[in-house]
Amino acid sequence: MSSGFEAIVWKENKIVLLDQTQIPISETYISYDELAPYIDAIQRLVVRGAPALGVAGAYGVVLVIDEAARKGHSAQELEHNLDLLRDARPTAVNLAWAVEKIRKHLPEGRDAVLAAAHQLASEDKQSSTDMGNIGADWLIKKLGSKPMTLLTHCNTGSLATTGTGTALGVIKEMHKRGFVKEVYADETRPLLQGSRLTAWELMKSEIPYRIEPDGAAAMAILSGRIDAALIGADRIAKNGDSANKIGSLSVALACHAAGIPFLVVAPESTVDRSIKTGSEIHIEIRGDEELTQFKGIQVAPIGAKTFNPAFDVTPAKYISAVITEKQSYEIAEGQTL
Repeated sequence: MSSGFEAIVWKENKIVLLDQTQIPISETYISYDELAPYIDAIQRLVVRGAPALGVAGAYGVVLVIDEAARKGHSAQELEHNLDLLRDARPTAVNLAWAVEKIRKHLPEGRDAVLAAAHQLASEDKQSSTDMGNIGADWLIKKLGSKPMTLLTHCNTGSLATTGTGTALGVIKEMHKRGFVKEVYADETRPLLQGSRLTAWELMKSEIPYRIEPDGAAAMAILSGRIDAALIGADRIAKNGDSANKIGSLSVALACHAAGIPFLVVAPESTVDRSIKTGSEIHIEIRGDEELTQFKGIQVAPIGAKTFNPAFDVTPAKYISAVITEKQSYEIAEGQTL
């Protein structure tokens, strides 16, 4: 299934991003060849989604090398800039993972670094296909060969990867096989990644969908409307605890109460086996203005304090399976990935 767009691509020695802050109003592509505006784009969610951030990190290493050559940066300045890129979004492990993976090729020269970045992007695209197949097989085996109503949170499709997606990639594969009745897309606070991005992708893929406020997800699940829920992840601990966009934990708890599957779909690169549990995951806290303002207009009392975490952590005990491009993990108590 062709998406007809690309979230990130290397073209004419620049990184070209589809500006996801402008979707669905416009499809605007922006080119970057300097680090400062590129990091700003990453932090403003012009590009987002764990796998896409990995590709962004990989190509970002080439960007840093090229900028250093133009401006005469020292080796120390180059390494410092790579650290800034690596740490641009601390919760999403794929960004740091990719920067560290690709920077190891620095001694081999710029062309070798670019080749390694291209290879990482190609592998990410293939992993979407593999996750889609493994996840679809898991759902059909668990629930049977029938049309299903599925729920998803945030955006985990082609906008978040270089392929069909993670959780949304599974949904697209289920649709391809004729097993999707409808998709409930959570709007996803605070930047509406579900209502803006996931709904846009579902529309382009001609998959029946409806948008619901995040606060309606539990009701939809517990009232029997949903057969299974699928989300992505930004970091998965060794024990299976998974960090994902804020609101994911509520969906998991509702699925647990309703006794329906709750799947986490993410590439192996999102599994951080250096941390034992989700308590070790650093949670990014975003600015007050995302909640107190709407398009620059104040919608809350001036000076209002907020609690605006970008992610929450779902304990492994509430996860039916973790789907990667290699296999499905059903994590029993005491087991690890």
